[in-house]
Amino acid sequence: MSKKVRFKLNGQLKSLALDQTRMLLWVLRTDFALTGSKYGCGEGFCGACTVLVNGEAVRSCQYPVEDIDGKEVITIEGLAKNGNLHPIQNAFVEHDALQCGFCTPGMILNAYSLLLKNPSPTQEEIILEMEDNLCRCGAHVRIVQAVLTAAQKMSGGSRR
Repeated sequence: MSKKVRFKLNGQLKSLALDQTRMLLWVLRTDFALTGSKYGCGEGFCGACTVLVNGEAVRSCQYPVEDIDGKEVITIEGLAKNGNLHPIQNAFVEHDALQCGFCTPGMILNAYSLLLKNPSPTQEEIILEMEDNLCRCGAHVRIVQAVLTAAQKMSGGSRR
């Protein structure tokens, strides 16, 4: 039996007929050709597949697509607006907080979710929130600096 799922994807209303349980990662990559979210470990541990569901960072490789019914999903492709990078994306570029780029979409979306909840995090809060997103290139120090910069830019320059 087919089930219809309706949701907002990067600002656009979408619907999808499901015949079986599928994980959100594969729907994004195969049905919508949004390949920014990566398949890393497939277990929800590495964070390469991170997307936002209603503003909360989730591991899309472990998130059943049927659970997005009526929700909003944002992928890395949905952060830039009118060809302009989001401030957090700019901060990652500014701080060279990426090397191979495989983990970067998940890092950016996890950081964005943090900044939605806590617009002015301390360095320690950023480290704690980002520790479950793995980067094999070792860019963690630059990633933390990028998140600090993004927080400052997104909050109008004020820091606590």
